[in-house]
Amino acid sequence: MTEILSSRALYEGWLNLRLVRLRMDDGVECDRHVVEMRRAVAVLPYDPERRVALVVSMPRTPVMLAGLPDMLEAIAGILEDEPADCARREALEEAGVALDILEPVGQIWSIPSVVTEKIDYFLAPYYAGDRVADGGGLVEEQENILVHELPLADLWRRFETQQLQDGKLVILLLTLRARHPALFEPLSEN
Repeated sequence: MTEILSSRALYEGWLNLRLVRLRMDDGVECDRHVVEMRRAVAVLPYDPERRVALVVSMPRTPVMLAGLPDMLEAIAGILEDEPADCARREALEEAGVALDILEPVGQIWSIPSVVTEKIDYFLAPYYAGDRVADGGGLVEEQENILVHELPLADLWRRFETQQLQDGKLVILLLTLRARHPALFEPLSEN
Protein backbone atom coordinates (compact mmCIF):
# COMPACT_ATOMS: atom_id res chain seq x y z
CA MET A 1 0.00 0.00 0.00
CA THR A 2 1.33 3.46 -0.91
CA GLU A 3 2.21 5.51 2.18
CA ILE A 4 3.25 9.07 2.97
CA LEU A 5 6.73 9.19 4.50
CA SER A 6 7.04 12.94 4.94
CA SER A 7 5.46 16.24 3.99
CA ARG A 8 7.04 19.69 4.18
CA ALA A 9 5.99 23.17 3.17
CA LEU A 10 7.90 24.75 0.28
CA TYR A 11 5.74 27.89 0.18
CA GLU A 12 2.86 29.19 2.27
CA GLY A 13 0.54 32.02 1.25
CA TRP A 14 -2.80 32.36 -0.56
CA LEU A 15 -2.10 28.79 -1.57
CA ASN A 16 0.48 26.40 -0.15
CA LEU A 17 2.99 24.27 -1.99
CA ARG A 18 4.11 21.06 -0.28
CA LEU A 19 6.69 18.41 -1.11
CA VAL A 20 5.43 14.96 -0.16
CA ARG A 21 7.69 11.90 -0.03
CA LEU A 22 5.89 8.63 -0.83
CA ARG A 23 6.75 4.96 -0.65
CA MET A 24 4.94 3.21 -3.49
CA ASP A 25 3.49 -0.32 -3.35
CA ASP A 26 6.69 -1.76 -4.85
CA GLY A 27 8.87 -0.07 -2.20
CA VAL A 28 10.22 2.67 -4.49
CA GLU A 29 10.27 6.14 -2.89
CA CYS A 30 9.36 9.26 -4.86
CA ASP A 31 8.46 12.91 -4.35
CA ARG A 32 5.22 14.61 -5.31
CA HIS A 33 4.37 18.31 -5.25
CA VAL A 34 0.95 19.22 -3.86
CA VAL A 35 -0.77 22.60 -4.20
CA GLU A 36 -3.01 23.11 -1.17
CA MET A 37 -6.06 25.22 -1.93
CA ARG A 38 -9.25 25.78 -0.02
CA ARG A 39 -12.63 24.43 -1.10
CA ALA A 40 -14.64 26.50 -3.53
CA VAL A 41 -18.14 26.79 -4.97
CA ALA A 42 -19.41 27.25 -8.53
CA VAL A 43 -22.95 28.11 -9.55
CA LEU A 44 -24.79 28.52 -12.84
CA PRO A 45 -27.91 30.68 -12.46
CA TYR A 46 -30.42 29.98 -15.24
CA ASP A 47 -33.78 31.56 -16.07
CA PRO A 48 -36.17 28.77 -17.12
CA GLU A 49 -38.69 31.25 -18.57
CA ARG A 50 -36.32 33.22 -20.81
CA ARG A 51 -33.91 30.27 -21.26
CA VAL A 52 -30.81 32.26 -20.44
CA ALA A 53 -27.98 31.84 -17.96
CA LEU A 54 -25.68 34.20 -16.11
CA VAL A 55 -21.95 33.74 -16.66
CA VAL A 56 -19.01 36.02 -16.00
CA SER A 57 -15.66 36.95 -17.48
CA MET A 58 -12.67 38.63 -15.87
CA PRO A 59 -8.94 39.01 -16.34
CA ARG A 60 -7.18 35.77 -15.35
CA THR A 61 -3.41 35.97 -15.12
CA PRO A 62 -2.68 32.37 -16.27
CA VAL A 63 -4.94 32.91 -19.29
CA MET A 64 -3.22 36.22 -20.04
CA LEU A 65 0.20 34.56 -19.77
CA ALA A 66 -0.98 32.08 -22.41
CA GLY A 67 -1.82 35.03 -24.68
CA LEU A 68 -5.56 34.29 -24.64
CA PRO A 69 -8.56 36.60 -24.14
CA ASP A 70 -10.82 36.49 -21.10
CA MET A 71 -13.10 33.44 -21.10
CA LEU A 72 -16.68 32.89 -20.04
CA GLU A 73 -16.79 31.29 -16.59
CA ALA A 74 -19.28 30.00 -14.08
CA ILE A 75 -19.75 32.20 -11.02
CA ALA A 76 -17.37 30.88 -8.36
CA GLY A 77 -15.54 31.71 -5.16
CA ILE A 78 -13.53 30.39 -2.25
CA LEU A 79 -15.65 28.71 0.40
CA GLU A 80 -16.00 30.95 3.46
CA ASP A 81 -19.10 29.38 5.03
CA GLU A 82 -21.66 26.74 4.08
CA PRO A 83 -21.47 25.94 0.34
CA ALA A 84 -25.05 27.03 -0.41
CA ASP A 85 -24.63 30.34 1.45
CA CYS A 86 -21.33 30.93 -0.32
CA ALA A 87 -22.88 30.22 -3.74
CA ARG A 88 -25.67 32.72 -3.07
CA ARG A 89 -23.22 35.39 -1.87
CA GLU A 90 -20.91 34.92 -4.86
CA ALA A 91 -23.88 35.12 -7.28
CA LEU A 92 -24.95 38.41 -5.73
CA GLU A 93 -21.42 39.87 -5.66
CA GLU A 94 -20.37 38.73 -9.12
CA ALA A 95 -23.61 38.85 -11.12
CA GLY A 96 -26.04 40.90 -9.02
CA VAL A 97 -28.56 38.06 -8.81
CA ALA A 98 -30.36 37.02 -5.62
CA LEU A 99 -30.73 33.24 -5.62
CA ASP A 100 -33.17 31.20 -3.57
CA ILE A 101 -33.32 27.58 -4.75
CA LEU A 102 -30.05 25.77 -5.35
CA GLU A 103 -29.84 22.42 -7.12
CA PRO A 104 -26.74 20.58 -5.83
CA VAL A 105 -24.66 18.92 -8.55
CA GLY A 106 -21.91 17.46 -6.39
CA GLN A 107 -18.45 18.06 -5.03
CA ILE A 108 -15.68 17.54 -7.57
CA TRP A 109 -11.88 17.61 -7.18
CA SER A 110 -10.51 20.12 -9.70
CA ILE A 111 -7.09 18.46 -10.35
CA PRO A 112 -6.69 15.51 -7.93
CA SER A 113 -3.21 14.67 -9.19
CA VAL A 114 -1.74 17.93 -7.87
CA VAL A 115 -4.31 20.20 -6.17
CA THR A 116 -6.34 19.69 -2.97
CA GLU A 117 -9.15 21.99 -4.16
CA LYS A 118 -12.65 20.53 -4.19
CA ILE A 119 -15.52 22.49 -5.70
CA ASP A 120 -19.19 22.28 -4.67
CA TYR A 121 -21.31 22.76 -7.82
CA PHE A 122 -24.85 24.16 -8.00
CA LEU A 123 -27.46 25.01 -10.59
CA ALA A 124 -29.86 27.78 -9.57
CA PRO A 125 -33.07 28.95 -11.22
CA TYR A 126 -33.67 32.70 -11.19
CA TYR A 127 -36.07 35.12 -12.87
CA ALA A 128 -35.66 38.60 -14.33
CA GLY A 129 -36.80 40.23 -11.06
CA ASP A 130 -34.01 38.47 -9.16
CA ARG A 131 -31.40 40.69 -10.85
CA VAL A 132 -31.15 43.16 -7.97
CA ALA A 133 -27.71 44.70 -8.55
CA ASP A 134 -25.11 45.22 -11.26
CA GLY A 135 -22.64 42.63 -9.97
CA GLY A 136 -19.03 43.02 -11.03
CA GLY A 137 -17.39 41.66 -7.90
CA LEU A 138 -15.94 43.42 -4.90
CA VAL A 139 -13.87 46.54 -5.57
CA GLU A 140 -11.43 45.63 -2.80
CA GLU A 141 -10.73 42.29 -4.52
CA GLN A 142 -9.93 43.95 -7.90
CA GLU A 143 -12.02 41.34 -9.71
CA ASN A 144 -13.16 43.52 -12.66
CA ILE A 145 -15.99 41.10 -13.49
CA LEU A 146 -18.19 41.48 -16.55
CA VAL A 147 -21.63 39.85 -16.34
CA HIS A 148 -23.11 38.11 -19.38
CA GLU A 149 -26.71 36.94 -19.63
CA LEU A 150 -26.65 34.55 -22.58
CA PRO A 151 -29.21 32.25 -24.19
CA LEU A 152 -28.72 28.63 -23.19
CA ALA A 153 -28.81 27.64 -26.87
CA ASP A 154 -25.89 30.03 -27.50
CA LEU A 155 -23.90 28.59 -24.60
CA TRP A 156 -24.56 25.09 -25.93
CA ARG A 157 -23.38 26.11 -29.43
CA ARG A 158 -20.21 27.49 -27.87
CA PHE A 159 -19.69 24.21 -26.05
CA GLU A 160 -20.23 22.17 -29.24
CA THR A 161 -17.73 24.34 -31.12
CA GLN A 162 -15.15 24.07 -28.32
CA GLN A 163 -15.37 27.74 -27.38
CA LEU A 164 -16.04 27.16 -23.65
CA GLN A 165 -12.79 26.65 -21.79
CA ASP A 166 -13.79 26.98 -18.13
CA GLY A 167 -14.20 23.48 -16.72
CA LYS A 168 -16.64 24.67 -14.07
CA LEU A 169 -18.94 26.15 -16.68
CA VAL A 170 -18.75 23.03 -18.86
CA ILE A 171 -19.61 20.75 -15.92
CA LEU A 172 -22.59 22.90 -14.98
CA LEU A 173 -23.82 23.36 -18.55
CA LEU A 174 -23.69 19.60 -19.21
CA THR A 175 -25.55 18.94 -15.97
CA LEU A 176 -28.20 21.54 -16.77
CA ARG A 177 -28.75 20.01 -20.20
CA ALA A 178 -28.99 16.50 -18.73
CA ARG A 179 -31.46 17.57 -16.03
CA HIS A 180 -33.52 20.11 -18.01
CA PRO A 181 -33.10 19.35 -21.75
CA ALA A 182 -36.21 21.33 -22.76
CA LEU A 183 -34.46 24.57 -21.71
CA PHE A 184 -32.13 24.21 -24.70
CA GLU A 185 -34.94 24.03 -27.26
CA PRO A 186 -35.95 27.24 -29.07
CA LEU A 187 -38.80 29.20 -27.51
CA SER A 188 -41.97 28.94 -29.57
CA GLU A 189 -43.17 32.28 -30.92
CA ASN A 190 -46.91 32.28 -30.19
